Formats: sequence, structure tokens, C-alpha cells
Amino acid sequence: MPRIPILKLGRSAEEMEPSRLNRYTPALSLEGLQLGVDNLRHDVYLSTRFAEQARLQVARLIIGHGDMQGLLAAEATERALGNRFPGSNPASKAPPKAGASELKPLLTEVHVAALNRAKAAENLSVDMLARLAIVKFLRIELTSQFAQMLERGRMMLRSCEGVRQEKAMEYRERVAGFQVAKKIILRKAGQDLFRTLREIEKETLARMRRSLFGNGSEAAYKLFLNPLIFTKDGHDTFLNAEQYVMLGNYERDLDRFSNARRIACDFLQSLNPGPEADESVLDGWLSVPENAHELVGAGNCDNSAREGRAQKARLAVWVELLEREKIMDRVVASYQVVPLLAEYSPRINAQQLKNSLISREERERVEKLIEEHGKLSSDSLYAAMARVADCGGAERAKLAARFLRDLMRYHRDLRRLEALNGALDSVNLVGNEKMRELSAMNGTLYEFLMPEEQTPTEEKILRHVVLKADVRDSSRLTRSLLERGMNPASYFGLNFYDPVNKLLAKYGASKVFLEGDAIILALLEREGEAGLAVGRACVLGREIIEIVRGYNQLLERSGLPTLELGVGISFQDSAPMYLMDGGQRMMISDALNESDRLSSCGKRVRKSMERLQSPFNVYSFQTAGDVEAEESPDDFIMNYNLNGIRISEPAFRKLEQEISLEPRRLDLPQLWGSEGFRLYVGTVPVDNDIFRKVVVRASRIPQIDPHSSSLQQWTERWYYEVCSNPAVYAMLEGKAAAGK
Repeated sequence: MPRIPILKLGRSAEEMEPSRLNRYTPALSLEGLQLGVDNLRHDVYLSTRFAEQARLQVARLIIGHGDMQGLLAAEATERALGNRFPGSNPASKAPPKAGASELKPLLTEVHVAALNRAKAAENLSVDMLARLAIVKFLRIELTSQFAQMLERGRMMLRSCEGVRQEKAMEYRERVAGFQVAKKIILRKAGQDLFRTLREIEKETLARMRRSLFGNGSEAAYKLFLNPLIFTKDGHDTFLNAEQYVMLGNYERDLDRFSNARRIACDFLQSLNPGPEADESVLDGWLSVPENAHELVGAGNCDNSAREGRAQKARLAVWVELLEREKIMDRVVASYQVVPLLAEYSPRINAQQLKNSLISREERERVEKLIEEHGKLSSDSLYAAMARVADCGGAERAKLAARFLRDLMRYHRDLRRLEALNGALDSVNLVGNEKMRELSAMNGTLYEFLMPEEQTPTEEKILRHVVLKADVRDSSRLTRSLLERGMNPASYFGLNFYDPVNKLLAKYGASKVFLEGDAIILALLEREGEAGLAVGRACVLGREIIEIVRGYNQLLERSGLPTLELGVGISFQDSAPMYLMDGGQRMMISDALNESDRLSSCGKRVRKSMERLQSPFNVYSFQTAGDVEAEESPDDFIMNYNLNGIRISEPAFRKLEQEISLEPRRLDLPQLWGSEGFRLYVGTVPVDNDIFRKVVVRASRIPQIDPHSSSLQQWTERWYYEVCSNPAVYAMLEGKAAAGK
């Protein structure tokens, strides 16, 4: 990272210590994707249901912001009276007024489907392509729906011939106003779409993406969180005033963007950054708004600190440069004019209003316009003029610092828009069935469909997970219930089997086998699916433990015996086999036997572990040396699993592929003080807006003396536990909150 010496201003060497500036160049890659039939762009087909409903929602936004409800109501009245204008559709109805709230679930559904497809392909570029296609589609629909609505208005006017003169005049004024306000309407509708996409990203997509792919590509996704995303070229006076700073629009304006950028580059060059600071380096610095604070602070620098004195010196250079270029007054006016826009615009041009705060000639024109309007007052204008005139010294310095930061924010988002537009050019939205069929035949089509639109054929099973939940000491429990004159079958059914059965559909699990004291479930991974079977099995295991824990509290209050479980989860990287027992299909899989071992709990080791106050519920011990246990290691293993969830090593490795697991540290008791366990935290997407955290503990299996239970050595074999103790999750949440 280049170091920038500060300009020699007669300050001390301490004040002139160089700052460190970050560089940023937005980029978006579609690496690993197949080009379409034209060998230039990627062919994308969006869900038909999404396209139809999105068009309707965009039309509603246009109608609402264009204030066309009254005209459409009149159109409906004319149609009902039989006075249909040429080309109208008698069966169609004017779209009712609606907001972005109805669009949000639609956009969420199609984005989640795209993320799941990307996970199935193990390529995040697939999701990036879907994002680009959706943005391109919405951009097209904004202009298309406006044009269609304008044409409907014109046809309505032609149908009004012979209607009362006053009513016809009202319709003409309404349509003319709609046409004149095109830029305003499209900006407002575009900002509604942007805010909806931003909410979806924050509430659902970001968490799901980090869960599936980690944080590696977050920089690229920031290109979609750009307020300029639905603007034509990134230059919109009102949007700039609302989000950044109102810059000039015309070549004669000294505060136009190109000139303001040149002045900012001159400022950076004046700091003598060295020979490596070419145009690309300066552009990278201007795209990092945090650099503004590094250079000049917030305008109220602390003289007692060395960095504060250096920032004050640099701020003085920046203010002097703005004054010399004669745009400092325009900067002050740009911030003072913002509160006036709601009152005076669009009746008075926003740029003209800004210039009136610093130019007598423009002020006279604006005063005349206000007077001609009749219903506007000049009071707010005069108050803003007074604030501009009184702005000096420290206040000007603060605005200069703010201007540098806002200019850099705008510069960054313009560069992001350019990168996004470049990527959009590589997307070909397939709009007809012939082209769709041709691209699909050549294996170059990327389809993003809603779940109900996808082919309902049975996909090939690739892998499967088996979960066994085993009730501990069920014989003793059954005897205890019988001694009380209670029915063990109904007891197990109400407190264990029935609650678990209600969870199966939520996690896509199926029942394999039901024993008197255990239930065995399977989660199948099919071709084309996201592949989250292990993660969902882990969350399902947690929920089973939590449900039984809740029922136990009720049983304790009633004086009844409680249930104790052990959950084992095994993964097999192949499809299960089946045999038919009459009309019933029976699963055959090594994962069944392994899940049985993982869920087991030896009576001897349980008795020894009862004295141990541990936040963990799963342990494993080896009673012989590695050489002796090499041929049949499971014969020398003692397992402890009481209200815990143990997963096999292949299941843990698969979980690492499914979601992003990040290491965490907690100061918790360790066996013999030297266990050295590892904790991993990840988030599993269960449904569109449902995410569950899992904490996995990995620990080596200790070799112990079978008689004294003393530690002999730590083996190189590992076992894995999905933590079920709420205290572990609470400690991690507390640590994360303390670190913020």
C-alpha cells in the first residue's frame, strides 16, 4: 500500500507523517460459466411466473408515482360503458395501486432459488449471473412499463373525443404531466426497487450466501447495493442531493463531476504521493470514502493529537484549493439547497434553485418564478440564502471535509455502476421459446425457475444422511411407567415420536425405521439440489434435543420420569440401496450401522462421566493402544452420548463443503486439562428466511487405562459433536457481542 507524504506547508515533521490510503477498483467476474449460442453472452431464462408478476408490480410502481390512478379509473369506466378505444383489451383491468411490499416476496423467492442452484453447481458465479439478469430485466421493465402506460394515456385521450371539454382538458393535462415527469417517475420507481433489493440482501440473501459459500465474494455483491443501479448513467440531480452531494450538470458548471474529480486528484497530487501515483492509483484512492476521513477527518480536527494536527493541515490545503477553484460557495449551496427541493421542485429547476443561493442574477429569476406561481413563499429561500452567507470559518471547513467524503462515495458508486453495466452487457435475456430450446439443446442455457416451475421428475439420488435418535435406558423407563400404572406406548408417542414426526417435512427428512425406543431418519441428496443434507440433519438433531428438553420440563413438574436421548448422524457419499419386504421398501446402508454406534452411550463410561461438570454431551475413549486396536478399532472404543449429537468424520467433512465453518475459541473445561478441542461455528439455511446456527466441537480420542480410567496418551483419531447445550451458544453470542 503506497505511503503518501504530506505537502510541505511549513508544519513540523511530526504533523507531516504520511497517511495510508486504501485503493479499490470494483470488479465482477462470471468465471466458469458457459457462453451462450452467440459465443459472446451468457444465455439466461428467468421464471415465467416471476417475469409476469414482476411486470405487474413494476407497472403498479409507475402508476403510483405517476399519479395515474384517476386516469385509469376513468378508462375502466369508459370500458364498462362500452366506449372502448381501439386496441384496448376489454377483459383487462387497471392494476391497483401497490407498493414494493408485494414485490419483495417474489424477488426473495427467485433470488433464493438462484442461490440454491449456485450451491448445487458449486459455483457462486451462477448466482451472480442470476443477480445480473434480474437487474437487467427490471431495468428494461421500468422503461417498458412507462412507455406502455403513456401509450394507454394517449389512447384514452383519443377515446375522449366528444366528452365534456373540462374533463378532456383534465385528461390531457394528466397525460402531459405524466410524460414531462418521466425522469422523476422512473427515479422514484427505481429507488423503490433498489430499497427492496437491499432489504432482501440484508434480511435473507447475505446470511444464506455466507452460510453456503463463506465471505470470499462479498466485495462483488456490493455492486448490487448501489443507489445508482437503476439510473441511466449515474447522473441524477435529486438522487445526488439525497444520497451524495448535488453537483452541476452542465459544462459551464464549475462544480460538475468531472471538474470536482480533477480538483480532488490535484489535491492528492499536491500531497506528493510519489511516482507510483498514476491515474489508476488516484482513481483507486478516490473510490474509498474512508480515505477522506484519513486525510481531513470530519472537519473538526483534534489539535492535541499528532494525526489531528496533520488532518487539519491537509484540510486547510483542501479548503484553499476549493476556494481557488471558485467552487467552495457552490459546495455550501449544494448542502443548503437540499431542504428546499421538497417545497420548490420540480416547479423550479433544482440546479437553478441551488445557484440562486449564491448568484444575484439567478436569485432574481427564481423570485420571479415564485411570484408567478402564486402559491409558493420565498421565506425558505431567503432563510437558506442567509445560512449560505453566514457560513464561514469552521463551518466551511466541516462542509469541505463532508464534500470530499461524499464526492468519494459518489466516485466509488459511479465506478461500481460502470463495472455492473459492463457485466450486464454479457447477459442475454432469452425471451422466446425457440431461442430457449436452442440454447438448452446446446447446454448453454441458465434457467432460474420458481420451485413449482421445475420439472417434477424424480431426480437421481447422489448421497444420503442417516440420523438416529435413541432413547437412553428405555427398559428402566418402561418399568417405571408400568409401576405407576401408565402406558409406555402413549408416553413415548406424545413426548417423543409425535413431536419428531412434525419436524420431518420442514427438513425434508423421511422415516426409515421406528423401534420401541429409537427413531431412524434419512435425508436424501438428489441431483441438482443445493446439497445441505448434513447441515439440515445437524439442525434437526438440535431441534429434537430442544423439543425433548422442553417436554422434560413439563414432565418434571408433573412428577413423571424424563427422557434422555443420544443422536447419531452418519453420511454416505452414495445412494442407499433398498429391498422390498412385501409392499414395503427397506433401506440398506452402512450409514444405518454407523449412526447406531454414534448414538450409543456405554453404561460404564456414563457412570464415570456423571461426576464431570462439562458443557459438552459427547465423548469417546479408546481402551487399547493404536497397534492393538488397528484391526478392529471400534471394539476398543467406549462412547458417551447423553442428550448430545455426534456426527461421523465423513459427515463433518461434508458439512465443511455445505456451509462456511469458522473456528472459534472459548475458555471451557478440558479433559485432563490438555484435550485441546476445536470449535467451529456455521449457519445452516433451513428455509428462505430461516437460519440456524450450529457449533461443532472436534476433539481427539484419548487412550485411557481401562481399569483406572487414567490418561495414557492422545491418539490421532478424532470425533465430532454438534453442541446441543444452549450455554455454549450463549457464550459465543456474548463473546461476539463483546467484540463489536
